[in-house]
Amino acid sequence: MNWIRLHRRAAVFVGLTLVLPVFFYLKTLFGLVGLGFDYAADRGRIEPRVARLQGLIENEAQLTQQSQLAAARLREVAFPATEDPSALAARLQSDVRQILAEAGMSVSNSQVMPVRPGEEFDQVAVKLTVTGTLPGLDAALIGIAAYRPQLLVESLDTFPTRAAAGPDQSLTAVMQLMVLRSLP
Repeated sequence: MNWIRLHRRAAVFVGLTLVLPVFFYLKTLFGLVGLGFDYAADRGRIEPRVARLQGLIENEAQLTQQSQLAAARLREVAFPATEDPSALAARLQSDVRQILAEAGMSVSNSQVMPVRPGEEFDQVAVKLTVTGTLPGLDAALIGIAAYRPQLLVESLDTFPTRAAAGPDQSLTAVMQLMVLRSLP
């Protein structure tokens, strides 16, 4: 004890020399323990992700098959995103006119409607005014239902053009038809 009192400066240096390594050792030890807890927490977050990925790998063939089925179904109900909306509208107008002509209906007016953008699909529509008979309208609607990608009837208003009733009654129909176009 006397030596410490007599040599204070040397005692402080000796003390620091002994305390600093202990301090750095404890700091490193607690840092490593903290890292261990961090890794354990990361492992807890990563394990469910890894399990999901393993499940995806195990079911890859089934998921691929379902994806192909969904893509085929999408091709049945919507035009691809590569189609130009204005060219698609013109093609739709031409195809619908042909369907109606084959059904015995005469088109007196047709109009391409503005493209309506949506979240997943653009809506391309055509409005037509046609005249013909009731069986002709029935045949036209059957042709419209057979069109692929799917052609949707947005609105259909029919008006008789003469008073005589029966299966060959003449009528005028105003219809708005629409197809979907996938977005990129």
